[in-house]
Amino acid sequence: MANPWRGEVALTIDGQARVLRLTLGALAELEAELDSGSLLDLVGRFESGAFSTRDVLALIVAGLRGGGADLGPRDLMRAEIDGGPLVAAQAAALLLARAFALPQEPGG
Repeated sequence: MANPWRGEVALTIDGQARVLRLTLGALAELEAELDSGSLLDLVGRFESGAFSTRDVLALIVAGLRGGGADLGPRDLMRAEIDGGPLVAAQAAALLLARAFALPQEPGG
């Protein structure tokens, strides 16, 4: 089960519930993978809706690695994600948002 207070997001891949999390190491790996070279550019693309499937794939892979899974882009290219590309994009956006959001007090 994903813990949003830790920045975690749940995603079911090939019938297995996975926990995604952008750790500092995962963020560094993600930044190295990006064409733009900037996480701020990536955030901007998601905020404006101008993200690519490559952005979604890179975020999901980084989140999986940060969550402890050893899956790469090739594994995901053949994987079945519950809810399809739309749910994958929503999970990627939520993962990115949770990585840079300050936790709020319950009820506040």
